[in-house]
Amino acid sequence: MEFLAGLHPKIVHFPIVLFLVYLILEIISAITKKEVFSKAAHITLFLGVITALLAVLTGHQAEEIASKWDDAGATIPFKAIGEHKDFADLTLWYFAALLVLRTILVLKKKFTQTFKYIFIVFALVGSYFVYQVGEHGGKLVYKYGVGTDLKKSEIKNNN
Repeated sequence: MEFLAGLHPKIVHFPIVLFLVYLILEIISAITKKEVFSKAAHITLFLGVITALLAVLTGHQAEEIASKWDDAGATIPFKAIGEHKDFADLTLWYFAALLVLRTILVLKKKFTQTFKYIFIVFALVGSYFVYQVGEHGGKLVYKYGVGTDLKKSEIKNNN
């Protein structure tokens, strides 16, 4: 499963962009009152949740690889990994719940202008979670070298 772990750094950028574009589309939809932007926001939110799921799954595989590195003598910051993982899981579940709620409201034709503004607030909160995931993930790479060749060379030097 090392292949999936290697995909993690590539996949994580998709949900970041999609969730932020979702927020922008939700704002444009509320301001312009054009249905095309509301539909685009819904589709973008759906794609964001799917790619976030892939990012979380590949992240779990990356954590598994990090555990093997720890066994090989590398210093792995598991507390920092845990914080990153917690925010990633929270972000995935938060936006998934948002998607389900929004879908129900749309299907029942109750997604009114008031709900559009409420969902903008929800999306802003979710964007904070996205920021936290990125902040913690960036720290893993740039402070601790997790997932880099530097960490791999540390393992070789310890053996």
